[in-house]
Amino acid sequence: MEKITALKLSEFKRQGRKITALTAYDAPFARLMERAGVDVILVGDSVGMAVHGRPDTLSVTMEEMVIHARAVAGAVKTPLVVVDMPFMSFQVSKEKAVENAGRLIKETGAQAVKLEGGDKYSATIRAIVDAGIPVMGHVGLTPQSVHQLGGYKVQGKQSESARKVLSDAHAVEKAGAFSVVIEAVPADLGAAVTQSLKIPTIGIGAGPDCDGQILVLHDLLGLSDGPHPRFVKMYANFAEQAVEAFKSYRDEVQSGAFPAQENTYGARGEGALRVVGKKKE
Repeated sequence: MEKITALKLSEFKRQGRKITALTAYDAPFARLMERAGVDVILVGDSVGMAVHGRPDTLSVTMEEMVIHARAVAGAVKTPLVVVDMPFMSFQVSKEKAVENAGRLIKETGAQAVKLEGGDKYSATIRAIVDAGIPVMGHVGLTPQSVHQLGGYKVQGKQSESARKVLSDAHAVEKAGAFSVVIEAVPADLGAAVTQSLKIPTIGIGAGPDCDGQILVLHDLLGLSDGPHPRFVKMYANFAEQAVEAFKSYRDEVQSGAFPAQENTYGARGEGALRVVGKKKE
């Protein structure tokens, strides 16, 4: 299959071809997504919650993002691999943001970075793009601002906040981002933002009219604890399947059914028996 690039996503938008994106944090799941034909793999800072069991994304470090992104990017060839810039990796200064974005690309093999925020960080986006690094934006509900927003709440429900989401999306586009994630906004606002932008929109809780959709891997597979946001759809229940597998393993070990003969190496050779049976002089 042809390599998915930032420019390819723009082509998909012009063609009206929907973009599929998922988060991944390790090589095995990244490979499976590639086999399934997923266009974009985001190594999200959601790893803090999905994999490390933390209450939010704020404590995720650059080092953690490098480790997880390197595992994903090194495992796939076709999907576009995008890495989240974690909290405080780009907010301090444009110079620090460029340095950290460069590190994420150089040390992991990913092709783009994503950062949260609209107009406030447009100059930062421009600086990273000018350094030759593709940037995906993120507007609407921005999890790194959870305390400022007063929780994980739907954004753009009122006229003023809806205008802010739209303005932020345009600022991201003007700054040079190749696409923008829109999170947790009313469906009509997601549609309006999508129609008004030239760059592709990737929705997560932003309605069906975005140019593409993204979900967190663990939500999609039923591996995350509830309650789940309204926009989550569970396509499989891996948690229940895993628990049943673990129980079967436990029962077979305790009963002696595992390991069976087919799980056991053949009898040791005569020489091995002599070594085992040899007494010390």
